[in-house]
Amino acid sequence: MGVLTWEQAAAWRIEQHDQGRSVVFTNGVFDILHAGHVDYLTRARTLGNRLILGLNSDSSVRRIKGPKRPIVNEKNRAAVLLGLKAVDAVVMFDEDTPKELIDLLLPDILVKGGDYTPETVVGRSAVEENGGRVEIIPFVDGLSSTNVVETILERYCEK
Repeated sequence: MGVLTWEQAAAWRIEQHDQGRSVVFTNGVFDILHAGHVDYLTRARTLGNRLILGLNSDSSVRRIKGPKRPIVNEKNRAAVLLGLKAVDAVVMFDEDTPKELIDLLLPDILVKGGDYTPETVVGRSAVEENGGRVEIIPFVDGLSSTNVVETILERYCEK
């Protein structure tokens, strides 16, 4: 599908629903893609028929993670994510949370990583009120973009 606008994503969600397919939604920064991301997205995709990923825009990432992030810009992060078999579509969001996007899409399954509980997942109420559910997928221990950055700095910065 590619990178969709919010309007295109909403129409795509309706089309999937009309064809009897369940739509899974997750979101994140996905800066410096690693095996933990791939595992998470593959597992998320198995929960339904289609996976749409909400991707934080560069300005959103800077507000959340600081001025040095993202390391990989939004266009390149989206392209890499779309190269994964698990990801059917990407939709960018500029807000700090995907609440408005989730309220628009109303996915069948809303997925977040192991650092969340169902009660702390943004958009949970709207999804559940629409008959959907929230799923939490545990992280793969020791894998994070921060760890990758720290390894690069450790190995390549002069001391």
